[in-house]
Amino acid sequence: MNVNENERNELHRSIWSIADDLRGAVDGWDFKSYILGIMFYRYVSENLADYINKNEHEAGNTDFDYSKMSNQDAETARKDLVKEKGFFILPSELFCNVTARAENDENLNETLEKVFNHIEESAKGTSSENDFAGLFDDIDVNSNKLGPTVEKRNKKLALILSKISEMKLGDYQSSKIDAIIQLPDNLFFGTTIATCIMVMKKPKSGTNIVFIDASKEYQKVTNYNKLSNDNIMNILNAYQERKDKQYMVKVASYEDVKNNDYNLSVSAYVEKEDTREKIDIKALNAQIDEIAENENKLREEIKK
Repeated sequence: MNVNENERNELHRSIWSIADDLRGAVDGWDFKSYILGIMFYRYVSENLADYINKNEHEAGNTDFDYSKMSNQDAETARKDLVKEKGFFILPSELFCNVTARAENDENLNETLEKVFNHIEESAKGTSSENDFAGLFDDIDVNSNKLGPTVEKRNKKLALILSKISEMKLGDYQSSKIDAIIQLPDNLFFGTTIATCIMVMKKPKSGTNIVFIDASKEYQKVTNYNKLSNDNIMNILNAYQERKDKQYMVKVASYEDVKNNDYNLSVSAYVEKEDTREKIDIKALNAQIDEIAENENKLREEIKK
């Protein structure tokens, strides 16, 4: 998302506004799972819908709107869309449509749980499977923290959806991805999964994307990992230098990404270091022969 200073401040205010509305029901850092998770749900919904709409409009179908398409008709394009985008969302399960029905949906918690499962399942068997697996696990739509009854939980969920729908997330369609940074796992409070940073900026020149594997840049602190100042500087230097570095940095062209089915997983570009012990097969075979020879000599000695 392309977010300037004013938009970023507005985004922060919106997040804290939702947090204030949740206080008393969701304590401390727990609220972030709902807000950030559903913000991402909105983002991928709009990203997919805008992608489809743009293609249809360019083909001359200027009145086309994916959000108003029937699920049955949309299913015919599932295979191609998963190949192109790495995931699929039915029109009825888009953020805008779920939000529009939220206040009157007595089973909103079940609806959201089903939608999140469907998004994750749509990526199974593809190169993006690992990117979507367990993506919404931290959003517990049945948690008592949202309320003691289903009705009260759904009111909270409807409120979150409504507030997030009012957010100004910036014009991500006019933005370009300059970097993808893979962070270590177990880094953030409340979740053990590995996360990544996607850096998006206004296109100026060049279309290269720098992929950075910073999964080893951490210090172990009790049960959690932590980024030290040195770790942060190593990541920042890799981002600023934008030069290939074995096992850590790979600068890929747009064509590289296109030829890789637009896969944005860092592991698809940065080779993992093989830390397994290297075995000299010839030396090992010689050692085995020597052991066998000594064993035979020992047997002969025992017989005598």
